[in-house]
Amino acid sequence: MYIIAIAWLYVTVLMAATEKTVAAGILTFVFYGLLPCAILLWVLGVKHRKFKRKFNQKFKSAVKLNNAHLLNDGVREPDGANAKTDE
Repeated sequence: MYIIAIAWLYVTVLMAATEKTVAAGILTFVFYGLLPCAILLWVLGVKHRKFKRKFNQKFKSAVKLNNAHLLNDGVREPDGANAKTDE
């Protein structure tokens, strides 16, 4: 998704470079490049933001309730490398 946004911004930079004045180039880049690209990325990112919000709520409730089994993902399993921390 980001590669498309980068490509579109590249195209609009080239369009802006061919304008007759600097002001026209800046306006071309902003209104043909930055603004539509920002709106598109914002709309397409709604699903990810909802997922992230739900994940954070679950994580905070798990920490609040001290549910170690919900937080344990196998990373802190004893491995025998350090006997003092594995106790």
